[in-house]
Amino acid sequence: MTAAAPRPVVWMTGLPGAGKTTIARALFETLQNLNAKAIVLDGDTLRAGICSDLGFSEADRIENIRRIAHLAKLFQHEGYVVIVATISPFAQQRALARSIVGDGFIETFISAPPQLCAERDPKGMYAQAREGRIKQFTGVSSPYEPPLAPELVIDTSACRVEGAVATIVLRLGKGVRSGRDAKRAACNA
Repeated sequence: MTAAAPRPVVWMTGLPGAGKTTIARALFETLQNLNAKAIVLDGDTLRAGICSDLGFSEADRIENIRRIAHLAKLFQHEGYVVIVATISPFAQQRALARSIVGDGFIETFISAPPQLCAERDPKGMYAQAREGRIKQFTGVSSPYEPPLAPELVIDTSACRVEGAVATIVLRLGKGVRSGRDAKRAACNA
């Protein structure tokens, strides 16, 4: 008897304002409508709670991702489709998350040009960072390393939320280890 494949952990990474949280919430609703057991682990929410003791130093950012990855692994083990929406700006952090989660990890790059992300910013954080009022702000005063080989790329400058969700659901339906031909989706819905 073979063991069931691990539940997916959709690890969404991208600049602030790229659309991670919006897509994560919409994906969660879609999965709920499909009667799938799912949960969203949002970076902002976790930083306000379980990670509230962490700042934005390199060590704190690594610890933040470590904690989120362990939470994701716990929910994955309990049979949830886990949707993680966190900037996780460095390749090293995402590699750490992948090593903790293991099988089922689906790195999903939510891509958008920095200017579009700044335009979408409802809190005005990009402007504050450019004025020097926010330190270590990813995309302005702190770098973002785009993933080199993510399982999925969603370009939100060319894709509506519905198209992004449909692309991810299609990928989940094909399984974690399916071919890379579905890596870049047209997202023209």
